[in-house]
Amino acid sequence: MMFEQIARDAAAGRFDDWALSTVIDENVQSPVISKSEFFRLHAAAGIAVTWPIGNAGLLHVYGYLLSRVVTPFGLKGDRWRNGELAGQLGLAPTEFLLDAADAAGETVLQRVTAAALPHLANPAGAHGDVLVFDDEVSGETTFFRTTVVSTPGRSGAALVYGVHDGGRMRVVTVFPLANPSPVSLDALAAEPPRMRYNAALAAHPPRTPLRRRPGLAAR
Repeated sequence: MMFEQIARDAAAGRFDDWALSTVIDENVQSPVISKSEFFRLHAAAGIAVTWPIGNAGLLHVYGYLLSRVVTPFGLKGDRWRNGELAGQLGLAPTEFLLDAADAAGETVLQRVTAAALPHLANPAGAHGDVLVFDDEVSGETTFFRTTVVSTPGRSGAALVYGVHDGGRMRVVTVFPLANPSPVSLDALAAEPPRMRYNAALAAHPPRTPLRRRPGLAAR
């Protein structure tokens, strides 16, 4: 079922809405899936890649569902399976399950993209976006955007991260935040600018220097 959904995503061009990512997780400093799984996913999507940089949608959605690597935050795929993240985005707990998406004639990646991309492309307080800040690549028009989404009546929040590169916004990742208190959000916005959450840029080295765009780290 997963690879059928990947084929449908590829045919619809949905992976173009996702940026690049390294498969090496920054917390555990090791791949979240094997090299063979990495290449199998990209072959199914018809995407040519060089290890360890691949399509973030493939890696962070379908790759995470395959991952058996335990991180400080648990299994990567739990964000799609346990319903917590879906609820924090104002969706039904089953929204990101493979079976539920398939039964509706959709894919998990399609649903995640629809839920995440608007919070990056057009963030607004009316949509529950309580924190937005951008980190620019020095000397470039490229910037990385962090948006924290809080749904009324729900505990916790969701963090959506993406990059504006090549004239458009693309998703890197989305995950739940257990404690989006004002203090924790201020601390997040105060962190030094950097590429986060395993993001990658093909044209830049991994430690691309970034700077904070003024006026965006507001709640």
